Amino acid sequence: MPGFMDTLDTLASERATIRDLFATEGSGAADSRRATALSRRLPGYDRRVATAAGFIADVIEGRRPSHHFTEAMTTDDFPILFGDILDRQVLASYREAPRIWPMIAKKRTVRDFKGAKLFPPVTGADGRLDEVGQLDEYPAESLDEQAAITLAISKFGRRVAFSWEAGLNDDLDQLKDIPQRLGKAARRTENYAASELYVGTAGPHATLYSGSNIINIANGAAADNPPLSIAALTDAFTVWGNITDEVSEPIVHELATLVVPPALEVTANNIINATAVELTTLGGTRDDNAGGARLLAANWMARRLRVEVDPLIPIIADTNGTTSWFLFGDPQADREALAMVFLRGFEDPSMWIKTPNARRVGGGDVDPMDGDFDTDGIQYRVRHVTGSARIDSRATVASNGSGA
Repeated sequence: MPGFMDTLDTLASERATIRDLFATEGSGAADSRRATALSRRLPGYDRRVATAAGFIADVIEGRRPSHHFTEAMTTDDFPILFGDILDRQVLASYREAPRIWPMIAKKRTVRDFKGAKLFPPVTGADGRLDEVGQLDEYPAESLDEQAAITLAISKFGRRVAFSWEAGLNDDLDQLKDIPQRLGKAARRTENYAASELYVGTAGPHATLYSGSNIINIANGAAADNPPLSIAALTDAFTVWGNITDEVSEPIVHELATLVVPPALEVTANNIINATAVELTTLGGTRDDNAGGARLLAANWMARRLRVEVDPLIPIIADTNGTTSWFLFGDPQADREALAMVFLRGFEDPSMWIKTPNARRVGGGDVDPMDGDFDTDGIQYRVRHVTGSARIDSRATVASNGSGA
């Protein structure tokens, strides 16, 4: 079982009896940060989590009888350890799901749901200086404030419910699958929000690559969207190099990320991994079919470009989804095209299991896996808080690859 075994790989595992492992060693640890609180109160917490993970894996794989799990859940500490294991599973699945947005978007945080204002740098006074004649007055220039960009977040989540009978009949497979599924859902939510910032129904998103930003279309015109090739990348870098900042000064991008759909992955990697590029220069001394000289040059793009494949491009784009391609500057540099926004202190998804609204006749808490009082239902819940924003269109160029 990958989730539990991954936990074992990262923590020192030891074996013990149920009584030695899960006997009560304190109280008041199960608060909203139950794992952290318990680790402060109990020695060897990581060891105990690792051992609990091994114990659960043994039950799932049939090396221990299932009634051992039921017995362990009646102790004070094991439900806390069990919850921490589920948290580790959901976060492991969340982090293992592929994502590309850190290569093209900057991570930002806000402190609450009111949102925050991102104020671009004040413009003016940083252009080339004017020549000042003898005894002439120095020319004055005012500073201009740009419109603020709102960084907002939203809460996303899901509940998954199943019956006590289903849990028993499935030999605890529900315990294996649900945390990983919810973790993957959280990552997919992020990925889709990031891709929607720059991908529209026709390829490059109209808000980022049209109107006053029409220069951001590779080759400089909406009617000329070249398919991905070395020549097209040359045109894209030319267009990109001609984009200027607020005071008409050039913007320098030292590193770029080429984002492509899966259909262009081979083409993109062939381009940047080529050892040399063959060029034709007219007016040369060699007589060939092009009427000029053939020149082999080192593939400079291998040093300037990195390739990322976004499988969501053809999902979001109804047309040109297999031909669109995008260039982004380094989001950690001065210019960021996009931003992914998170709630400070809650950047990762949170996993929960519903506490049963019941008590045993003889007293004592009820195992969450026994279900609630009315229906024997068991519920998991995941919560993830995130948002996204377009920041600066000058940090990206794109082509829908249609050649029209």
